[in-house]
Amino acid sequence: MKVGVVGVGDMGFAMAGHLIDKEHTVSAYDINNERLQAAGQRGAAVAENLPALAKLAEIFVVVVSTDDQSREVTTALVEHAAPGSLIAIAATNHPDTMRELAKVCAARGIRFIDAPVVFGASGAKQGTLLSLCGGSEVDVEFARPALMAYSKAVMRVGPVGSGQLAKACNNLLHWVHCVSNYEALLLAKRYGVDAQRMREVLLECPAYNGTLARWDSTRFTWQEKDMDVTMDLAQAAGLVLPLSGQVDQLVKLLKADDVAALLYGPEASYLGVKVKPMPPAEGGLGS
Repeated sequence: MKVGVVGVGDMGFAMAGHLIDKEHTVSAYDINNERLQAAGQRGAAVAENLPALAKLAEIFVVVVSTDDQSREVTTALVEHAAPGSLIAIAATNHPDTMRELAKVCAARGIRFIDAPVVFGASGAKQGTLLSLCGGSEVDVEFARPALMAYSKAVMRVGPVGSGQLAKACNNLLHWVHCVSNYEALLLAKRYGVDAQRMREVLLECPAYNGTLARWDSTRFTWQEKDMDVTMDLAQAAGLVLPLSGQVDQLVKLLKADDVAALLYGPEASYLGVKVKPMPPAEGGLGS
């Protein structure tokens, strides 16, 4: 397939590389010229702007950061792309934005799906992302050969916006696990049991969760944005999600360095309090 990739940062660059390796014809555009030139060296044709890219592909994979960027890219592409071509938003956006952009595309005869991915930078590098798709069955199947180049599976969740809803649900559980994992291992550390050892034990227990298994790679970059989407969806639907509300506040206080200190350092910090292992004389279980 002729695939245009918009955004060749850490995620998009790796995804474009897998598309090239699977013998798709890949063109790329990024506002960062250094990234764009790197994509060119990897084997992608370099487009000088979005109108130029629009004329080079039949499917466009958009890997940007924000809803406004997805709007900007989609608006530019639909002005110049051929009728029947397809835009797939692989970025993490609000479901409402997807429905909005689908209407913009439909008015110009352009197909549209939302196809956000999970498993992050490591999944992108390994080509084992999971694409969560919202759109018609026909459009998802049209996009499948391209999406499978960097995915271990392509799942159609439902109509446009459903892929982003699935991503929001996944993200909610991920950040809930980050808070619950931290508190559980903090308890272990306080009682003098090595937190990393407790992590290894819990990964063999019913408490297992994917976040705990991959916790060393959690970068704590998008938790505020992700939780904002969750809370907005809940409010719009008239749902009361008290646990989500607490996680929304607590996860903002956590960083990758905090997890590293908890797992591997002599002490940890939580809610502004330093936590050290208790010695056996004070109730600790020792090492």
